[in-house]
Amino acid sequence: MTVTPVADPTVGDLATPFNSNTFIKAFLNALPAYRQGLSPNRRGLEVGMAHGFFLYGPLTITSGLRATEAAATAGLLDTVVLVTVLTVALSLYGTAGSAPKVQPPSATIPNPPTDLCTRAGWEEFASGWWLGGCGGAAFAWFLCSTDLVRPLVDMAAGVWSVG
Repeated sequence: MTVTPVADPTVGDLATPFNSNTFIKAFLNALPAYRQGLSPNRRGLEVGMAHGFFLYGPLTITSGLRATEAAATAGLLDTVVLVTVLTVALSLYGTAGSAPKVQPPSATIPNPPTDLCTRAGWEEFASGWWLGGCGGAAFAWFLCSTDLVRPLVDMAAGVWSVG
């Protein structure tokens, strides 16, 4: 039998060939959300850096100012504003109602972190997420302004040009 229940079969957590795969388990357990030994602030910092870095590009080359000299700076400011709005949403999630839910152990994540399941831990995560998001956006802005990457940015921006 390839699909078996992890613990209680009525819960719906099943060990399948996909989620019990060694590669999948190693990959997911290496993500900042599940890696052991990280503080909530460090988890937020790593997740925020990735989000800020990858949000910068679409917000720069699809904005209304994409054909101007201010496109890079407008993309940076747009990303910082979006990261700030999302940080407020993270903070509201952590303070409204009960504390964030504790993730039960599963076939893929046998030891989920419990430090994010408190209000203080969630606030640390949100503040680290804001700092990482703004830092990731600033790094992307700097990287896209270098002479090596600038031609690629101009080529991508030309795809969405009107004229």
